[in-house]
Amino acid sequence: QVQLVESGGGLVQPGGSLRLSCAASTSFFSIYDMNWYRQAPGKRRELVASITRDDIRSYADSVKGRFTISRDNAKNTVSLQMNSLKLEDTAVYYCNAYQRTNRLNYWGQGTQVTVSS
Repeated sequence: QVQLVESGGGLVQPGGSLRLSCAASTSFFSIYDMNWYRQAPGKRRELVASITRDDIRSYADSVKGRFTISRDNAKNTVSLQMNSLKLEDTAVYYCNAYQRTNRLNYWGQGTQVTVSS
């Protein structure tokens, strides 16, 4: 069992920045693909950004050029730097860890990001 704990959410004005972090309780962090999802009220959960165990990054079109995902295998953490935030980025952001071999899937509890003027 892997526990994921997100931090860094909050209230920010449009155009501002936030950095989310997710700490994983596993010694095998490096073998997990790590993802950030978000879910806005009344909407489905959507994939925002991914970083594979091989350090390959991908982003949803809506956040390309504004968000950057990174990982630190020595600290068992994954981060999401969010710049130029928009009102529509308001959502609960969830950290997700996926291990391909055994198809193991873990979720954090979520952190609220609110973009408002």
